[in-house]
Amino acid sequence: MEGLTLILCFAKYTNVTKDADSTLTVEDAASTFAALGSEQRLAVLTTLVRAGPEGLPIGTLGERTGVTGSTLTHHVRILTQAGLVHRVKRGRSVICAAVAYPRVQALSAYLLSECCTDSVHPHEGSHHE
Repeated sequence: MEGLTLILCFAKYTNVTKDADSTLTVEDAASTFAALGSEQRLAVLTTLVRAGPEGLPIGTLGERTGVTGSTLTHHVRILTQAGLVHRVKRGRSVICAAVAYPRVQALSAYLLSECCTDSVHPHEGSHHE
């Protein structure tokens, strides 16, 4: 449920609309949500969201999440393959990771695109129109 909260909070603060990304397929959404199916990966993504678009050096990311070494590399690789994280090499050895905000926004838009469509009072009290 924490992953859903993260996505919904992100959507709320970025003015996601139904038209944000109409190309996200159910398969893409499912595989991206699957990448968030680990508590450690969710912690990594949440930490990067908190850090903002400039991201964090991989060492700092490890310190803040308590996930280090090959385990952190593994989780960052899965998040990168899901399109949620970008890895950038700065200099010779410092690898920085930053959230791919458009992908997170597309996932939010996908999740909210059908919100309240079967409700008697669609979008009443919602903040995502």
